[in-house]
Amino acid sequence: MKILVTGTAGFIGYHFANRMVKDGHEVVGLDNINDYYDVQLKYDRLKAAGISRESVQYNHLSQSSTQENYKFIQLQLEDAGNLERLFTRQKFDMVCHLAAQAGVRYSLDNPKAYVDSNILGFLNILEACRFHPVKHLVYASSSSVYGVNKQQPYSVKNNVDHPISLYAASKKSNELMAHTYSHLFNIPTTGLRFFTVYGPWGRPDMAYFSFAKAIIEEKEIQVFNNGLNERDFTYVDDIVEGIARVMQHIPSPNQVEDVVLDPSISTAPYRLFNIGNSQPVQVLEFIETLEKSLEKTAIKRMVDAQPGDVLSTFADVQDLEETIKFRPQTTLKEGIQHFSEWFKWYYKRTN
Repeated sequence: MKILVTGTAGFIGYHFANRMVKDGHEVVGLDNINDYYDVQLKYDRLKAAGISRESVQYNHLSQSSTQENYKFIQLQLEDAGNLERLFTRQKFDMVCHLAAQAGVRYSLDNPKAYVDSNILGFLNILEACRFHPVKHLVYASSSSVYGVNKQQPYSVKNNVDHPISLYAASKKSNELMAHTYSHLFNIPTTGLRFFTVYGPWGRPDMAYFSFAKAIIEEKEIQVFNNGLNERDFTYVDDIVEGIARVMQHIPSPNQVEDVVLDPSISTAPYRLFNIGNSQPVQVLEFIETLEKSLEKTAIKRMVDAQPGDVLSTFADVQDLEETIKFRPQTTLKEGIQHFSEWFKWYYKRTN
């Protein structure tokens, strides 16, 4: 198939695009390469996929030098005209939409970035899929949508009407927008609520990445809420495997009586899934595992919880397991070891 994967200069998008190419699909990667975090890391991901920095120009398709089935285009999701022209020219079979303005804390200071990218940008993706029909649109949501929900593990059958960050609200909006387009225009859509993804080529704005950098450099790290927050850390390869399987499972409409009891399904071709490890770990334990892997001790400063942070995340993946016969399996020790090996290699190479 020909697949559009957005966010391919980003963490999950980079890994997923490579997986699709490896599986024999023709992939067009898209990213705006914004400066939310170090753009050099984004260009290094592209370089690892065979896309040189010199070949990247706005609204221009660059051919990978190492993967004949992979091309990349730098494009803003808000650029509706050029996005529509891309769909017209390429005639995609499926779309995996992983691009977004990420981060909870950043949304406190830069709210407009979330409206532009996550809401207007997603609307443009939906419109493109409306006028250039695809077999399946899979898009990234987030565990952040569960907000103040205290019922754990988090289930896609739970109510998620009380987000506590604009980032979470934008992801909840994506789910509602997708449902509307599935209902009105019969576009099969599946939303995936990711739970704290980590691994090689990860995002430097994520706590585990900044922890690793500080530990290596023997600098102090801030541990919010005294390290008592729990996160359902999920290794990136498990996320990629889940997305790959979900892409092949195109949702079908359900009966009205079933939909009343389950907001993750619909009378439209619409579906929601959690993808998480289902094994919450305290942040303090995560740091200890990272210390062992890096063979260095962290200098910790315990601080209060941050506004917009949830105390715990815990994924119920029963629906995912029953539907696609998969649940994440990588242990924290294994995942951290893989990340640490990559991080030491990358840090040494860039410093």
